[in-house]
Amino acid sequence: MLKILYLVHDLADPAVRRRVLMFQSGGAQVTLAGFRRSENALTAVEGLTPIELGKTADGRFAQRIGAVAKSCLAIGSRLGKAARPDVIVARNLEMLAVANRATSYFGRDVPIVYECLDIHRLLLRNDVVGKVLRAAETRLGRNAGLLITSSPAFIEQYFRTISGLDLPTLLLQNQVLDLEDDDPAEVALATLPSPGLPWRIGWFGALRCAKSLALLANFSRAMAGRVEIVLRGRPAYSEFEDFDGFVRNEPFMSFHGSYRNPEDLARIYSDVHFSWAIDFFEEGQNSSWLLPNRLYESCRHGTVPIALAGTETARFLAARNLGFILPGASPDRLTDLFASMNDQTYGAAVERIQSLGPAPWTFSRADCQQVVKRLATLAAGRPAMRSAHLLAQPLATKETPHDE
Repeated sequence: MLKILYLVHDLADPAVRRRVLMFQSGGAQVTLAGFRRSENALTAVEGLTPIELGKTADGRFAQRIGAVAKSCLAIGSRLGKAARPDVIVARNLEMLAVANRATSYFGRDVPIVYECLDIHRLLLRNDVVGKVLRAAETRLGRNAGLLITSSPAFIEQYFRTISGLDLPTLLLQNQVLDLEDDDPAEVALATLPSPGLPWRIGWFGALRCAKSLALLANFSRAMAGRVEIVLRGRPAYSEFEDFDGFVRNEPFMSFHGSYRNPEDLARIYSDVHFSWAIDFFEEGQNSSWLLPNRLYESCRHGTVPIALAGTETARFLAARNLGFILPGASPDRLTDLFASMNDQTYGAAVERIQSLGPAPWTFSRADCQQVVKRLATLAAGRPAMRSAHLLAQPLATKETPHDE
């Protein structure tokens, strides 16, 4: 059984739990270690007790660097009880530094995989800070044998053009884990609102975009109750002046807290008609390049995504004739969309999603096994496909290839 040491920047991140479940379902034994930013009981994995390397704070980059440095100096005592891994997977740049230090404890022959699912804005700066961070990424990445990322645009816009890394690349998009059955159930049928009841837009997952919050609030007020906004997930409180107070004072907006992924997805998406698949958190950069979890989650459960023109999400949807794409980011643009929304328009949008079936949106147990098998080739001393900046084909062969 392949032994994976998974080093993460935030133990309370639901995406970490999902990745651990993926590794375990693929047949690997996982040791989870990382930093804790907050408590989130819904991210616990049964039978797995994570190793805490320290505490960090969201939005405090300097503090995080200090915590990482302190952890690296005490790596033996922090990981002393962990079994020697066959491979180390480091989630984000700061954990790549920890992974490099960990190999000095476990042995330099333990391969490292660099998992980068967001391109931090500091890495894209043209000043000294950006150059120093990119140089650090290049130096630390020399000891890695594989790069995992989640969007083709990250490869095209950063790793091939800006980053100094030269690694074989595995594209793992953010599909929904479906581990119960190798033949997933069909996409859920659309549920139209009853006469007199409002349309509902769901914004689920990592809630970190103050611009989206303000836009949706202004739009819902302009619609005077004909559209409601439902928020679920983990707010990044450092990005909002007063998230809880703001939502509490909005008449057509509600926040329902965290949820378990993938266990709660069917329930929460069946409660809304549309999914907000727009993010301005790092506008023009990471937010324009990513393919968010909510894109796959909403389509998997028959909920219609709303995207913004000019983004990778919009290109993905347009190539498949799915969802609704706003030409601009404003309450007026949303109002125009919903002015013409009716049962027929919405029903046709749902039918287009249903026509593709569940396969493009799900990641099965067999797919998990392929991921673990790929990692096992590194552990066996066989390099991943050694071609500069090679883009691996998506592991889920049923997935539509990236063709934009």
